[in-house]
Amino acid sequence: MATIEEKSVMVVGIDDSEQSFYALEWTLNHFFVPSPANSPFKLVLVHAKPSPTTAIGLAGPGAVDVLPYVDSDLKKIAGRVLEKAKEICLSKSVEAGFETIEGDPRNVLCEAVEKHNASILVVGSHGYGAIKRAVLGSVSDYCAHHAHCTVMIVKKPKLKH
Repeated sequence: MATIEEKSVMVVGIDDSEQSFYALEWTLNHFFVPSPANSPFKLVLVHAKPSPTTAIGLAGPGAVDVLPYVDSDLKKIAGRVLEKAKEICLSKSVEAGFETIEGDPRNVLCEAVEKHNASILVVGSHGYGAIKRAVLGSVSDYCAHHAHCTVMIVKKPKLKH
């Protein structure tokens, strides 16, 4: 009896940005369409939900009072992100696993790679310059240096004038 070969896992990091959904669509179009069943990959989409305390930062006294409201908003955003990602996958007839994990996106994505023993991590690029990248921190740059798999950074083409 022949053994069925296990598919490699591809993790795609998603957030509520246009670049993230572009990266997801690009990935589906290049690795799963026209025949999702023939793809060598099992797809897992991961959304990193910030914790309420990191979302409000050092807000001072009274911050504790707003934590439940901030957490509620972050959960709503996560729900919208996953719903939109599910719609995109459904429109391409691609089955995927979906996860929302609380934490810093850099750590969440690298941990998801380890958890799923992923072969490829796909992330979108916001196209920040060197200064913004240094100040804000680049998730794609961090993952490229720390994830234990191939990292594909998908950039949305700029419109030409």
